[in-house]
Amino acid sequence: MAFSVSSSPAPVHSSSPSSSFEQPRAAQFGAFQPLDRSHHSPSSVKLSRRRCAAVKPLHSDPKRSDSIVPSAATVVAPEVVENAGGEEDFEKLAAELQNASPLEIMDKALEKFGNDIAIAFSGAEDVALIEYAHLTGRPYRVFSLDTGRLNPETYRLFDEVEKRYGIRIEYMFPDADEVQTLVRSKGLFSFYEDGHQECCQVRKVRPLRRALKGLRAWITGQRKDQSPGTRSEVPVVQVDPVFEGLDGGVGSLVKWNPVANVKGNAVWNFLRTMDVPVNSLHAQGYISIGCEPCTRPVLPGQHEREGRWWWEDAKAKECGLHKGNIKEENNTVQDNGSVPVADLFTSENVVSLSQQGVENLLKLENRQEAWLVVLYAPWCQYCQAMESSYVELAEALAGSGVKVAKFRADGEEKAFAQQQLQLGTFPTIVFFPKRSLRPIKYPSENRDVGSLMAFVNALQ
Repeated sequence: MAFSVSSSPAPVHSSSPSSSFEQPRAAQFGAFQPLDRSHHSPSSVKLSRRRCAAVKPLHSDPKRSDSIVPSAATVVAPEVVENAGGEEDFEKLAAELQNASPLEIMDKALEKFGNDIAIAFSGAEDVALIEYAHLTGRPYRVFSLDTGRLNPETYRLFDEVEKRYGIRIEYMFPDADEVQTLVRSKGLFSFYEDGHQECCQVRKVRPLRRALKGLRAWITGQRKDQSPGTRSEVPVVQVDPVFEGLDGGVGSLVKWNPVANVKGNAVWNFLRTMDVPVNSLHAQGYISIGCEPCTRPVLPGQHEREGRWWWEDAKAKECGLHKGNIKEENNTVQDNGSVPVADLFTSENVVSLSQQGVENLLKLENRQEAWLVVLYAPWCQYCQAMESSYVELAEALAGSGVKVAKFRADGEEKAFAQQQLQLGTFPTIVFFPKRSLRPIKYPSENRDVGSLMAFVNALQ
């Protein structure tokens, strides 16, 4: 399989970060498929024998042809110098780069892997990665997964980025037969009924797997603060625990995360300062952007990842591209099985209910007070995001005749909460009126104090 290729010229420096960039003298081409390097060491060399140090610019016709896939004649292999450094300890390297800036980490990644590394670009704020790569002055490659279900605004950003940096994005597409089989058998929106994993496997994971098989390393925009439940321990560089690279086998691919330690607001400060083009959906309340049917703006009190696959549990909010982040959680310990999970909604104004306490509430027809209860799990980042607003609400309702409570509904209590309390995903909020057996589920995902107070007042 051949792919269209993106690579880049050196940056044009100016006194203003917002100044425009000159067009490149010539585009540079590479390919995801292994190139003929018989004059170098054998292709069986694994990551422990890295080949990467110097990459010379490539030259070819910069104009876009009718086909996005270059012919074999346009693909030129860069000169790669064998790295004699022996086996690389990427855990040690991650520790050394722990306090490095994203620009330093990007420079190190491009220096080490040359044409064997590429930036994964989703069309969201990870455009910062392309700006960092551009600023290093080194050649770089960019690829993106076109699922066929992206927003029009995302496609427009792709075009703007290509023109801004003078690059060609290497678009990867899903297998047409697999998409056809899925849609004909299950319809266009099966993910709303049986989860998004099957669709993501067809449209994202398998195309990514094909792309990575032609690389020795890739660069992602993962940040620790994006998803506390699954990305909180992302290192700046690691051996990819899931995917294989060009040489094949476990440990044949390295994954770089230059902005792992950077907060979201810092990324946006960088984008504004450097006048980097961004997806226009961000101005409409979108933070995490994926496929159109599975992405929506976040609301007050919501975590940024709650705009993705909102009908599913928080633990399921990874599409499979970063499957190595996902760790099993249980009732009493953190993902790694050793660090206790801190409880949520700890306030003298919030009553902690056991299952027996909830069962008693369900049996009462005439309660002395109304009850507002949040069904939560401490590991859920969306529960964590609404903690401050719920505690503030409890303080506001103290002495009003409405009790505010919490019920931990994961683990063994989850089935009970689903059957008796209408638990769908975490968090779920229910209201027990004074004179009603059946609890009323809060229908909105606005979890700010004003919205929750309006719900309570409407039912008294």
